[in-house]
Amino acid sequence: MKMNIEKHSSKFIKPLVPTPPTLRYYKISFLDELAPSMDIGVVLFFSENNNDHNTKFVTQLEQSLEKTLPRFYPLAGRYVDETYTVDCNDNGVEFIHAKVNIKLQDIIANEKNSKLVDKLIPPKTGEANLLLAIQATMFECGGVALGVRTTHRIVDASTLCTFLSEWAAMNREEHTEITGPGFNTSSLFPGRCFPPGPLQPISDDDMSTKYIRKLYPFSESAISNMKAKANASMCDRHCSKVQLVSAVIWNALIGVDRANNNPRESILVQAVNLRGKTASLIPKHSCGNLFVLCATKAVVVETTEELANRLTSNVKETIRNFSKVDHNSEEGKLSVLNSISLPNIRESTNLITISSWCKFPYYEIDFGLGTPTWIAPWWIAPSSMPMVNTTCLMDEAQGNGIDAHVFLEVKDVPYFEEALRRQIGSFAA
Repeated sequence: MKMNIEKHSSKFIKPLVPTPPTLRYYKISFLDELAPSMDIGVVLFFSENNNDHNTKFVTQLEQSLEKTLPRFYPLAGRYVDETYTVDCNDNGVEFIHAKVNIKLQDIIANEKNSKLVDKLIPPKTGEANLLLAIQATMFECGGVALGVRTTHRIVDASTLCTFLSEWAAMNREEHTEITGPGFNTSSLFPGRCFPPGPLQPISDDDMSTKYIRKLYPFSESAISNMKAKANASMCDRHCSKVQLVSAVIWNALIGVDRANNNPRESILVQAVNLRGKTASLIPKHSCGNLFVLCATKAVVVETTEELANRLTSNVKETIRNFSKVDHNSEEGKLSVLNSISLPNIRESTNLITISSWCKFPYYEIDFGLGTPTWIAPWWIAPSSMPMVNTTCLMDEAQGNGIDAHVFLEVKDVPYFEEALRRQIGSFAA
């Protein structure tokens, strides 16, 4: 499908209330320092049938963003690599207003093509160390796509959702109570000046031809079948839909290795949100990177049900362990740090990463157009670090299914999809 985007305007939105000098330099936490060197984002699609309202809506978005940024002031600053700080200079957030020559339904009904979604994310600009960019794209039908691009350096999925939720409430001109402490990770887990990990150069051509991000939807009925069969074989434990879908994807990626005659050790790494899970409470709406990693190893050739059981057991054990951790103590900080380090993983290991954005209330975000019709999480690493075998899970619009966005090598797609079909078929049998 030919999709042409016409940029109508681009400007920098600054906080309505200037950041006080006492908050000028925000020192990032050690969790921020160790976060992946990548950009993350999301595109929210809204249905709207009145084209005449679009210009007014864009102006309203800009004004409400000005009012929201004082609460999230680091996002309007610039990151300084050498000092591990955000210079909260209020230089602003890039805001792009664009129009596209297709209808919203052309994307929603077009297998939700990731390459079309990518065009709705604000492009990388020459602005050095920009932390947040937003693109409001208007469709011919009056529909709206709100694309947000930020950096994993100080933002995780929870932070992004908190920011969008508060901005949306401000745009509806609703009085809302402050939902949390804002950016506070640097006080919880002070930085230790860890250097970024090494990167292996990959050409831009390779990134565009060798790798692809694809969507694999798991319907409510498919997940129900999976749960019924998995729970019947594991009488002592019930798996969540996230762990079941994660196990299916993991097994399919193991199947890719078999198809390539490259059997090898496989480890699945999942992020576990720390908010509300430690003995010393970390508030739900704290902003910054607040997660630990849970690594699970596939010991032998296992069924999907066995992998799901292993994942469920390991995540529950991780949560149980951190429920005893006091993040205010040095011992607690070291426990968090050790969980991020993932030592002793061989270079030959098939390292698979699955992040779940499920249960974050993205589908409750309402800018005055109603809740989103569809939401696509987005992430991209620098051209020097392809995120092969990385998956992001997102609730689908009704909330009972899951959209799995999987980053694969193009050559592996047929093997992955064949392994996926076999597994889903076995659950339906």
